[in-house]
Amino acid sequence: MSKKILIIGGVAAGPKTACRVKRLLPDAEVTIIDQDSLISYGGCGIPYYVSGDVSDEKELRNTSFHLTRDESFFARAKGVTVSTRTRAVAVNRQEKKVLVEKLADGSREELAYDQLVLATGSSPNRLPIAGADLERVFTISDLHQAIAIKELIAKGQVGKAVIIGGGAIGIEMAEAFVDLWGLEAAILEFMPQLLPRLVDWEFAGMLEQHLQEKGVEVFTGEGATAIEGEDGRVRRVVTPQRTLEADLVVMAVGVRARSELAREGGLLVDPQGNIVVNDRLQTSDPNIYAAGDCIAVKNRLTGKAGIAPMGSLANKEGRIVADNLAGIPTRYQGWVGSFTLKAFERCIGATGLTLESALAEGFDAAAVTTAQSDRAHFFPTQAVIPLRMVFDRQNRQLLGVQGFGPMGDAVLARIDAAAALLQQGATIDDVSQVEMAYAPPFATALDALNATANVADNLASGRLRCVDNAVFLAWMDDFASRPDWVALDIRHPNEASVLVEKFGADKWLSIPYIEVRERFQELPTDKMMIIICDAGTRSSEIQIVLDSVGLDNNLVLGGGFNLIRRLGVSWLG
Repeated sequence: MSKKILIIGGVAAGPKTACRVKRLLPDAEVTIIDQDSLISYGGCGIPYYVSGDVSDEKELRNTSFHLTRDESFFARAKGVTVSTRTRAVAVNRQEKKVLVEKLADGSREELAYDQLVLATGSSPNRLPIAGADLERVFTISDLHQAIAIKELIAKGQVGKAVIIGGGAIGIEMAEAFVDLWGLEAAILEFMPQLLPRLVDWEFAGMLEQHLQEKGVEVFTGEGATAIEGEDGRVRRVVTPQRTLEADLVVMAVGVRARSELAREGGLLVDPQGNIVVNDRLQTSDPNIYAAGDCIAVKNRLTGKAGIAPMGSLANKEGRIVADNLAGIPTRYQGWVGSFTLKAFERCIGATGLTLESALAEGFDAAAVTTAQSDRAHFFPTQAVIPLRMVFDRQNRQLLGVQGFGPMGDAVLARIDAAAALLQQGATIDDVSQVEMAYAPPFATALDALNATANVADNLASGRLRCVDNAVFLAWMDDFASRPDWVALDIRHPNEASVLVEKFGADKWLSIPYIEVRERFQELPTDKMMIIICDAGTRSSEIQIVLDSVGLDNNLVLGGGFNLIRRLGVSWLG
């Protein structure tokens, strides 16, 4: 007798589970039910559909060989039965049945199962503020919302858009509105920076600066308190600091697991509402599995579990569930938290923990920031990619890597390599020696990731002392009243001359890198010197030189001006 496998949820994890099961158990009776009419689409591609990079919403539902993933496709190509517009009402675990309701006519029936898979996904959060239910206040929860947004814009009914939430979706939507459609767009983020908890403030600051250069207004540390409208339609977003005109609002303030069905069925759910699973993705009922945005996923660095709403993870989890359904014991090891994001001409990405998060988790954490070439310095398309490496001072464990640079594969390549190393429990010494593919059009002979690990080694070993970027910028903001420090600019005099003229030769010292060994006697002994170059590499070498002659009153600015420029500080002009 063939096994009956019932899957609730038809976007990512559900279809992946179904298709894998049918390959492993061709005789299994596999059924997917979903309350939506559209299934198995690339939800992460929604902003790119709105932007026009993806011209037709069907492309998000099509296979790579141009067949649309609908009920007919699954039945004919995969041997999987799909019932759309069908809502799961209740799970009867004792009888192994699920009560479902047909949304078209309200009729109900019970579907039997031998094994059940919950792939119910997540629901977008909606702020509990006045006006949240006005017309044209959207959450990017499904493809229908994206289609409605694009239709409004295409009809010329939107001139100004406000995005509440400065996470990945909010940033991608802002780009979509501005880049293709030429709308005015503003991002409101309640936390002090964009991408909170995903990157450290310097990398969020570089991203914010680029967004502003491209015409996106960004307001951080500022939350929406009300949405105002006229005739039932949104017109304004109000914060404690300002009122923003709006023809359309996108509320992108995170998601929560759709776990009501599991909770009501008596399955174990954590305090945050995520379905608790073991490492084979079984719930507290061994005949019921769960995958995707609805489950609590273990972070491999902290050991803590929480929601991990990523399409990439949902597909991996779906395969693991299918293996276990077919009797292939497969364990899910969790995630380390990797992402990448396109923002106009820039790319930002990260894996693992930020410095702030690592310290909060109790690690003896430190971080270094570099500004590395993405390919050989002599190659015509060479560009600079700031990288940040977070690690534990005591055991030298790698904890995280962040990158920012031109749109392309340079940042992605380093983040992917770091993610793989993180999952193996690598140290900064492992990263220093990891073999990276090399050719001048793609990388430097000593790869940017290797070089950043070497800087981390120098810091961990006490061979490098750096000034915190926030401390340096605070010093610059209070320049005149800080007689206890000076800047030592070791770039070419032509580069340093503007700041020497602006701040004075007694405060902004200019001695070229190549002359420091000959002229160190000119340097002060009673003031803290901040050694500055473009990337920090020459500065760290000069620190060693000065230390060797007894001038250890110095700190290096990691990442140098390549980082500071990207933050858009006013004193650089």
